[in-house]
Amino acid sequence: MQRRTALALLATILLPAAALAQTFPTRSVSIIVPYPPGGLIDLVARIIQPRIQLELGQPVVVENRSGAGGNVGAEAVVRASPNGYTLLLANPSLGISPHIYRKLNYRPLEDFAYIGLGGKTPNVLLVHPSLPVKSVRELIDYAKQNPGKLNYASNGYGTSPQMSMELFKGMTGTFIVHIPFRGSGPATASLLANETQLMFDNLPQQVPLINGGRVRALAVTSLARSPVMPELPTFDELGLKGFEVTSWFGLAAPAATPREVVMRLNQALNRTTQDPQVNEALVSRGVTVTQGTPEDFYNFVKAEVEKWGPVVKRAGVVAE
Repeated sequence: MQRRTALALLATILLPAAALAQTFPTRSVSIIVPYPPGGLIDLVARIIQPRIQLELGQPVVVENRSGAGGNVGAEAVVRASPNGYTLLLANPSLGISPHIYRKLNYRPLEDFAYIGLGGKTPNVLLVHPSLPVKSVRELIDYAKQNPGKLNYASNGYGTSPQMSMELFKGMTGTFIVHIPFRGSGPATASLLANETQLMFDNLPQQVPLINGGRVRALAVTSLARSPVMPELPTFDELGLKGFEVTSWFGLAAPAATPREVVMRLNQALNRTTQDPQVNEALVSRGVTVTQGTPEDFYNFVKAEVEKWGPVVKRAGVVAE
C-alpha cells in the first residue's frame, strides 16, 4: 500500500512536468534583442525567427530593447515571468558588463536559465590604409615606437570590439588610445576618415570595405581561420597564443524557468540551427554554428565572465 501511495505521489509530481513539456508553448514567444535593428545580433534573430517559430508551433516575435550596452534588454528578461515566453538573445555583453558597470541590475550566472549557444563569429583587426603596417608584427612594433599616438575606434564601452583591442594591448604591451562611438557605423566612418587609425569589428560586415581596399585587415580573433576570408591569419597562429574573442549568440530565459520548458526551447534552437536554410544563412555571414545543452551554454558564459574580469581590470574600463 505504501509503495502504491508513493508511486501515485510521484506520478502527481511528474505528470504536470511532462504535460508542460508537451504543451509549451500555448501562445506567442518574445525574443528580446538588446540592441537596435541592423547589427549582427539583430540579424541573427531575424534569421532564426521563422524556423524556431515552426519548431515551437506558435508565433515568435523579435523585440528590440536597446540601451546601456545591452543591459536594458537583459534586465527586461530578468524581470519577466519565468515561464519561457520571454527570452533574451544572449550575447557577449553578459560576460563583460558585470566588470564595467558599477550598477548592474542582474547577475549573469544566477539570474538566467541558459537554453543553448547558437553560434560564434570572429572579429577582425582593421587599420587605415595610410598606416605604414601590413602585419600584426609591424603594428606592434609601430605602436611601441609611437606610444599613445594611435587612436582606435570601438562601437561602445564594454563591447566585443573594445574588449578585443584591450586584450590585444594587454598581450602586446602597447598603448593605444580608445575613442568610443555609438555603434559600428560611426566607428567605421571615423576609421575611413583617418580620424582613428585602427579598430576591431565583426568580420562579415566589414568584408566589402576590405575587398574594396578602403581598410586593411590584419588578422581575425577566432582560433581557426574564418571561411569568410581564409587568407587572414589568426592572432593565435601569429604568436599571441590563446587570443580568442568572438561575437556569439544564444538564448536565455529568466531564472526559475521550468527545466522542461528550457529543454523544449533547447531542442527548438538546435533544430533551428541544423535547418539547411538557416545554417547556410548563418555560415554565409561568418557564423560558426554550435549546438549543445543548457549546461554547455552556462559553462561557456561562466568562462566568458571569468575571462574578461582581468582584462577589464587591467584596462581600467568603467561605464556608468
